[in-house]
Amino acid sequence: MSEERNQYQITRKDAKNCFVESLSDAFGIGKVHFNFASYDLNKPAGQRQTGMVSIYIDADEFLELCRKLTCGELRYMVQSQKSAASPKTALYQSLGGTSAEKLKAQNRSRSDGKSLSRTLQILTGNKTDLLLVADSGPGETTEKGLIVPKFGNKPENHITVSMSLDVFGELLLITKTHYEAWLSAWYAQRISNPPPVQQTPPKPKNSEPPEASAPAVPNEFF
Repeated sequence: MSEERNQYQITRKDAKNCFVESLSDAFGIGKVHFNFASYDLNKPAGQRQTGMVSIYIDADEFLELCRKLTCGELRYMVQSQKSAASPKTALYQSLGGTSAEKLKAQNRSRSDGKSLSRTLQILTGNKTDLLLVADSGPGETTEKGLIVPKFGNKPENHITVSMSLDVFGELLLITKTHYEAWLSAWYAQRISNPPPVQQTPPKPKNSEPPEASAPAVPNEFF
């Protein structure tokens, strides 16, 4: 990761041969950015990264997830699933990605011509509280602009980070603190320097974030 990109890191949580980090670089477009990365330390330096998936969650959706964590609703959901005999369902799911049109405009079109789908699922684990599963692969853009995955059970990138509810709370709440601090600074700046009357419509809420192209950690590590 470049120094400019690395300075946006808020926190990082590690698991076996993988990690998830939260970044502040998408606050300006109303999103919270999580990078998932996997690596193999047996490979030569500079070639150790084996996968990366960038997940962007709308700020209001992220705050609702924080609410479920802090009020105990998420813990109750995990305990209920662990004690139930029925199959476990996702505690949370996020669908996102980059449309084929935007990839083409960036000269990054996929060979199959499809959109790039990126998904995140939070599942109840067997040996731990939670599994954060990030996948990416071919997708299709619906009429409403939603990018749905079309890779079945064979994503091009698949990263699973296991963690306890306590560690998940650390990940979410420190990120929430940084987002609220950024928002306070943004409002303070607007009060001190009011923007001119807006002549163009604001960027839509579902605007796509810039595609992450840098590795998730410094090259000397990988």
